[in-house]
Amino acid sequence: MTRVSVNRTLNRLYGLLTAVLLLLLASKFADDISGLPPFVVSAANKIYDFMRDMSLLIATGGVAYLSNIFQKRSKFVESLEEEWRNIVRTKSALLSTCEKPYLATDDYLAAFYKISETIDTMRIVYKNSGETSTLVGLYPYAPLHDMRRALQTLDPRTNPEATAEQKTLVREAILQSFFALRETFLEELDLEEPQSPLLISGARRLKVPGADMAARIMQDHQRRRLAREPAPKPEVDAFLTALRTREEENARPSAEKPLQT
Repeated sequence: MTRVSVNRTLNRLYGLLTAVLLLLLASKFADDISGLPPFVVSAANKIYDFMRDMSLLIATGGVAYLSNIFQKRSKFVESLEEEWRNIVRTKSALLSTCEKPYLATDDYLAAFYKISETIDTMRIVYKNSGETSTLVGLYPYAPLHDMRRALQTLDPRTNPEATAEQKTLVREAILQSFFALRETFLEELDLEEPQSPLLISGARRLKVPGADMAARIMQDHQRRRLAREPAPKPEVDAFLTALRTREEENARPSAEKPLQT
């Protein structure tokens, strides 16, 4: 279920809920409205009593309906995410094929069947645009077919002497198609900007080695407790201690290391 379908369903539900609430409000105060015929007032009172008695059942049905809608949406998003991962893996396979200095038939066929599978698994997520009971419609994401067509020009059975320039051109075509696909395919996922992005090149960790006092006290307590118990294999403890000490010395900044004499 796409985002548009969910929003359309929710809007219909909100409209129905608003109409029901307005009807209940009018029924509640029908006795206070002058000029209404007695049969209208009686009918309004009966509607109000009926809706009040059925309110629990109506609310339960509404909650079940909403749960079904959001469950369908969740499954759709999961299928969409898996399809995108498949597309990314396919793109990587096609690019690696273009990088091979000598393209064997087996390598080409593996890449070709990979893109073919990706094109077909799109049916799990979307149907064709404009598809009807009598018309096939249009494939929803044509760049996948562009990637397939570009790869087919490197088929060793028809082009055994593909040049480096041809492979570079195919690689650029695959990347262009992939970027165009990414620009529209991911819109359905409602992606948001990260709350703590790291936008600079050459970034490094700003935290320094160490821990707060509570963690160090706990570490010392555990070390003293372990020291009170006899070691079943002292040679193992000595081995691990030596490894830890060596690692800590190697990780220490050069300014803190003792000078070699």
